[in-house]
Amino acid sequence: MPLNVMQQNLPLRIACLHTAHSNVAVFDDAALQLGLPAGALLHAVHPDLLASAEAAGGLTPPIAAATQHVLQELALGADVVLLTCSTLGPVVDAMPLHTAVPVLRVDAALAQAAAQVGGHVVVLCTAATMLQPTTELFVHAAASHPETAVEVRWVEGAWDLFKAGHMAAYGVCVARAADAAYAQGARQVVLAQASMGGAAQLVTAGPRPLSSASAGLAAAVKICQLR
Repeated sequence: MPLNVMQQNLPLRIACLHTAHSNVAVFDDAALQLGLPAGALLHAVHPDLLASAEAAGGLTPPIAAATQHVLQELALGADVVLLTCSTLGPVVDAMPLHTAVPVLRVDAALAQAAAQVGGHVVVLCTAATMLQPTTELFVHAAASHPETAVEVRWVEGAWDLFKAGHMAAYGVCVARAADAAYAQGARQVVLAQASMGGAAQLVTAGPRPLSSASAGLAAAVKICQLR
């Protein structure tokens, strides 16, 4: 649903920190669908941050510090900053100590939306490094919604397809996992990583899965409206 920010004369400058080049198009498309003005998004891509986290088996203090530095740099020219990588998401918690510009993890808004669904919600992940931070985020969001039961699942084999550049096969793999979750009784499927967004249109066994790009951008616009 368009947010009609142009009629509100919002001087939007949303900086996005990605760890995959393909996410630029994902967020540009989401911005278009939400009716954001042209040029509202500023993109920075640092695949090295995720590669380092994968090599280390997760987020380490040096990787967190490097991510924090990039976020601070982006904040200098933005009204709000979005960290679009779920593996690096916990870095956002400390950012209020380093900048007055709001810094959001894109999956936080997604977790809040999922928590309000009610019933059995299946959250799909493809990168093993994001299982722990994603589980913590979604379980915490659902804690105040006892009617919602969150289950986080890893889509085996999907991330290898993504890293090999087989994006069509990656989307099919994710969509099949989503359809399987619906067949097993899920009320709502959530695609936790921004890279998974394109698979939503391939899902046929239930409601369109929730994805992080639209949820994150909508949260960023709301922050700008309130400031």
